[in-house]
Amino acid sequence: MNTGTLNINIKKTQQSRLPGLDINNLPFGKVFSDHMFVAEYADGEWKKSEILPFGDLHLSPASSMMHYGQAIFEGMKCYRADNGDVLLFRPIENQKRLNVSAQRMAMPDVPEEVFMEGLVELLRLDQNWIPTGDGRSLYIRPFLIATDDYIGVKPSDTYKFLIITTPVGAYYDHPLKVKVEKTFFRAVEGGVGFVKASGNYGRSLYPTSLAKKDGYDQLIWTDAREHKYVEESGTMNLMFVIGDTLITPKLGDTILAGITRDSVLALARDWGMEVEERKVSIDEILDAYCSGNLREAFGTGTAATIAHISNIGFEGEDFELPKLTPECFSVRVAKAMDDVRRGRIEDAHGWVYRVC
Repeated sequence: MNTGTLNINIKKTQQSRLPGLDINNLPFGKVFSDHMFVAEYADGEWKKSEILPFGDLHLSPASSMMHYGQAIFEGMKCYRADNGDVLLFRPIENQKRLNVSAQRMAMPDVPEEVFMEGLVELLRLDQNWIPTGDGRSLYIRPFLIATDDYIGVKPSDTYKFLIITTPVGAYYDHPLKVKVEKTFFRAVEGGVGFVKASGNYGRSLYPTSLAKKDGYDQLIWTDAREHKYVEESGTMNLMFVIGDTLITPKLGDTILAGITRDSVLALARDWGMEVEERKVSIDEILDAYCSGNLREAFGTGTAATIAHISNIGFEGEDFELPKLTPECFSVRVAKAMDDVRRGRIEDAHGWVYRVC
């Protein structure tokens, strides 16, 4: 990828907020780095690109993003390698997936040079915000919003693309207790479940809050047609180890094509593990549990990376999964993923992008 072709105006903050902060011990997603990248789209093309001090946006109350939901985003992480290098994990895949979301939501594509050059310059400027140590990273949130000042149902003519960053630790600090959801649903066939549209997450909040009142951390979403097949868990793709086989729901228009998901499957195949991408029913999972063949269940995602599941709740009954050991696939793959992202082992797939 060529960099340096985009003319980015950089306005640095007059006073960094970093001094006095312990960036290795901050709450997830609440403290933001000094700067943000902003690009504007109008008249059918991307125009002004800037890096500005992190701050509020000026938006009209009539902004179409707030009324008609044209808002999409991505999630990425940046890592500090043991030798001090600043590393990204598969950033072009995030750019491509953002444009899949944009197409479905009738929004303009964000060109690779806008996405990558804005991202790289922002990270170089704020690299001191990247925490060090296992489990810590700089979380990156690229997002695209509609900005027309117009009350009328149509695609916006103007947009803003922004990137903000926040130093984070682990999203989940314990194995998860999850509940199979059979009343509400996350996505429907023909809908937008396969894209990272903001509304997908908004619709999940109420049923998740009900589950949390019952003592669960997250939901396992099932298909909207029959509530028979598992799809995702919270904001993560789902995986199960049944016997010696890694099984995960097949992608479709109700399931997000997770980049972490794809990476885990690639490593499993590298290790000679049997991998199946197909429909997975609740009945199959419970039958495997009862027969002693359900060895592991876990979620994969950018924020959580690998989130182990300790307990599955279904129709008032809880099913406790076997305790994790160092030999478990999810434990081994979590370590391998982290070692690749931090440059500790060979990057056989060419996944890592060096920023500086």
